[in-house]
Amino acid sequence: MISAWLVGYLFTQAIEVPLYLRVTRLKVAVLASTLTHPIVWFVFPAVWPGGYVSMLIAAELFAWGAEARWLQRHGVHRAALWSFIANGASFCIGLALRRSFGIP
Repeated sequence: MISAWLVGYLFTQAIEVPLYLRVTRLKVAVLASTLTHPIVWFVFPAVWPGGYVSMLIAAELFAWGAEARWLQRHGVHRAALWSFIANGASFCIGLALRRSFGIP
């Protein structure tokens, strides 16, 4: 489970960090999804009372909101939009890769 998480985490970082670097410093960019990814990956599946799809929606909304707030606190203008772009990109690319190749 940890190795699968690590692959997913590194994939997320590879997609989101370059996007966040357009509007913030490296430390803020890296920490945005570092703070949310373990919660999305480990906590939501463990505690979510509904099905997979509703859990996925809730987890992604959590990541979007939490990362937007993180960016906002670090002075990023239009933080919710940037969080939406970064999370949307990693989510969509991740789904496409999973469907095509079974990863991440």
